[in-house]
Amino acid sequence: MDPASLFGNLFFGLVGYAAYRFGKARERPLKMVIGVVLCVFPWLVPDGPLWLWGVGGLLTAALFLPI
Repeated sequence: MDPASLFGNLFFGLVGYAAYRFGKARERPLKMVIGVVLCVFPWLVPDGPLWLWGVGGLLTAALFLPI
């Protein structure tokens, strides 16, 4: 595992945890689901930082959509 993937796993896990907590506190189920997906997806994407940062960036951007 290279440093970019390790840092990405940690970063997106923390962002996912924060999104889950925010969604739970504000009763926003979509934010909670995106938070859980952010915590789990690093295990599901192919090995490599490009996939990790690409998918993670899209999911993180989805948190800011006014839905």
